[in-house]
Amino acid sequence: LAEIAGLEERVVIIEDTRELRCEAKDAVTLRTKPGVASLADLVRSTLRLRPDRIIVGEVRGAEALDMLKAWNTGHPGGIATVHANSARAALYRIEQLIQEAVATVPRRLIAEAIDVIVFIKGRGPARRIEAVAELKGLDPSGDYLLETPPGLPNISHRP
Repeated sequence: LAEIAGLEERVVIIEDTRELRCEAKDAVTLRTKPGVASLADLVRSTLRLRPDRIIVGEVRGAEALDMLKAWNTGHPGGIATVHANSARAALYRIEQLIQEAVATVPRRLIAEAIDVIVFIKGRGPARRIEAVAELKGLDPSGDYLLETPPGLPNISHRP
């Protein structure tokens, strides 16, 4: 978020509770309100705000599908958090969340909308980057094709 703050872009941050802070000149923060606006509602309405970057604090439900659709409609560079046990497992977790909205998982949409997964392990001061995986598309079997970006140590992408 610190790097985004230095760009001349409109940043929209969507979250349930205020946890993220961005010092961008043109930042808008939207928060859910029970019975009024869900995370999915806010993600869908975000497109009317003409964002350059869409940041979702924590994806925990069917809003994952709306988020991916938004990222894939000319709003690249989005950021979101999802709880999973590895970089690859994060993609499978997003699939599970999408299945709360639709029966058939749009793997191609996931592969087009997500470029990089940063897997962070640990809590508090023990928190560290465990893996960085670049999503290169789908392999011939239809699974996600993950690679370690150049310059980083070779990291296993299996759960």
